[in-house]
Amino acid sequence: MKGRFITFEGSEGSGKSTQIELVCRYLKRKRRKVLFLREPGATRISEQIRRILLDVGSAGMSDECETLLYMAARAQLVREKIIPALRKGRVVLCDRFLDSTLAYQGYGNGVDIAWIKQLGRFATGGVTPDLTLFFDIDAKKGLGRIVRPKDRIERRSVLYHNRVRAGYRALARQEPKRIKLIKVNGGKAEIHLVVRDHIDGLLGL
Repeated sequence: MKGRFITFEGSEGSGKSTQIELVCRYLKRKRRKVLFLREPGATRISEQIRRILLDVGSAGMSDECETLLYMAARAQLVREKIIPALRKGRVVLCDRFLDSTLAYQGYGNGVDIAWIKQLGRFATGGVTPDLTLFFDIDAKKGLGRIVRPKDRIERRSVLYHNRVRAGYRALARQEPKRIKLIKVNGGKAEIHLVVRDHIDGLLGL
């Protein structure tokens, strides 16, 4: 793989989607070929799965079904978009990846972590990020930032979202070389400078 794969992770309202857009514009100014993706989604099949997962009408979905649907969307995205782009030497920016399933379905819902990792290796074909930026914010504060109608996952209790945040922090401790914890305690421009330092270090900019 000639390209680089960078993922953006974080709890609800952490600002990761804003930061990924800023990074995308930054890298294009640097004349890098960039592919901007989101999870679940970014392919026709994965977007259909996304609608099922986030629909408030899917309230009766089991934890096992939820986990498998996220993995299914990911499997399609990896093979249809990510692998071809990396082979072409592009910088792939993805809004969420396997760490999200570990945090939300594993630490959040209590699905077996080892099983998620095993299933994750199958779904991703072994593709792993070169760099993961984790935007850390207090769960209640992050949820309070959401002004649009909340989706099925966002409607869960603060206790659930606290477990998700704790899960992300545990993952960051386990893989400090790959996962960089970024505190969301400043303005977006200030945070972007921290993000750029990590991006520049990986890409040699």
